[in-house]
Amino acid sequence: MKTLFLVRHAKSSWADAALPDKDRPLDSRGARDAAKMGKRLAKRDARPDVLLSSPAKRALATAQAIAKAIGFGLKDIMVDPRLYPGEDEELLDLIHELDGKLKRVMLIGHNPGLTELANRLSSEITHMPTCAIAELRFDTKSWANVGRTQVAKVVLDTPKRP
Repeated sequence: MKTLFLVRHAKSSWADAALPDKDRPLDSRGARDAAKMGKRLAKRDARPDVLLSSPAKRALATAQAIAKAIGFGLKDIMVDPRLYPGEDEELLDLIHELDGKLKRVMLIGHNPGLTELANRLSSEITHMPTCAIAELRFDTKSWANVGRTQVAKVVLDTPKRP
């Protein structure tokens, strides 16, 4: 069984229009939502074997807040440039290259790529708002089969869910 967590970064700030896109930080709601979603993951004991983040500041801040909440070492977060901007095909290639020993993987990135990938893997997911977490389980031994085999279980959680 392989479990893939797709996490869209939390809400970012547009306060400084001169900042390059990659350098935009989280706004206050984004920081709150990232911490909240991390706590929800911790309650479900949803700790990945590896956590890969986009190099964008808002995605990395989301990754750090979630990692802190679930007890995942901040120094163990891996930054992968393929997650920014993160086209769905490129994300799927990244997933196919994952080590088969890994059982649970978390990717933290951006739209539209994450929603497109989630929808490609499961028609149940049509939109991922900021800080949404899609948990997809596949009954397979190889990450190379993700997208080629049907998803066994899908859970979509969002900050606005009670």
